Amino acid sequence: MIEVKHLAKRFRMPPQKDKTTAAPDPREHDGWFHAVRDVSFSCAPGEVLGLLGPNGAGKTTTLRLLSTALQADAGSALVNGVDVLQQPLVARQSIGFLSGSTGLYGRLTARENVEYFGRLHGMPADKLKQRCDELFALLQMEHYGNKRADQLSTGMKQKCAIARTVVHAPQVVILDEPTTGLDVMSAKILLDFIASYKALRVPLIFSTHHLHEVEKLCDRVCIINHGTTAFNGTLDELRQLGGSADLYDAFVGVINRGA
Repeated sequence: MIEVKHLAKRFRMPPQKDKTTAAPDPREHDGWFHAVRDVSFSCAPGEVLGLLGPNGAGKTTTLRLLSTALQADAGSALVNGVDVLQQPLVARQSIGFLSGSTGLYGRLTARENVEYFGRLHGMPADKLKQRCDELFALLQMEHYGNKRADQLSTGMKQKCAIARTVVHAPQVVILDEPTTGLDVMSAKILLDFIASYKALRVPLIFSTHHLHEVEKLCDRVCIINHGTTAFNGTLDELRQLGGSADLYDAFVGVINRGA
């Protein structure tokens, strides 16, 4: 179970020499940029939650806070009852986090990359081999295990990064835009892989700009706009609030309500 309540994070802004006439960002004041101001949502076992919002809304910062990569300034985040803010090292053991900015080690093979992170999690050699075999089969990358990461295609690199994220069988999975830049076949394999976590009863959160992925996979949706939760509920509730059966139009309707 993932429970996030009133999460907030700010960053000190560098001094600005030239003042512009553009409309000020509502998140900038008193020398701080409030990237996340008030975000709340939950994700139960077996649920997939889609985290949506315009560019710069605060989605990635929210996921980095939840994954313990950043420390929140306010609010609470519980992962299976463990307070992420108070016990980050304990919480990290049960989290699988894919960041859009974390690359692979290019000189290592695809399999060596995954095995390395398995060892960091203390997995014994026999279980690690079995888990790697399973993941490489599920992600349809068996023939690329011995290829160096810097020689892999974009899709194979992303599959490898996904395998590395979940090699330790985490109790919670967090994915930041996992299908960005992928071709149709690679994206489908990853979406099917995400869907498989429902049967495992593992809460999974992923951010995306592709609403057809949300419609296909998600049980619940959280929309962030200007660092605050603009919507948190089911797809049917989103359509009702957004005033349209079309998910794209409903999303725009919710964003415009808070503009």
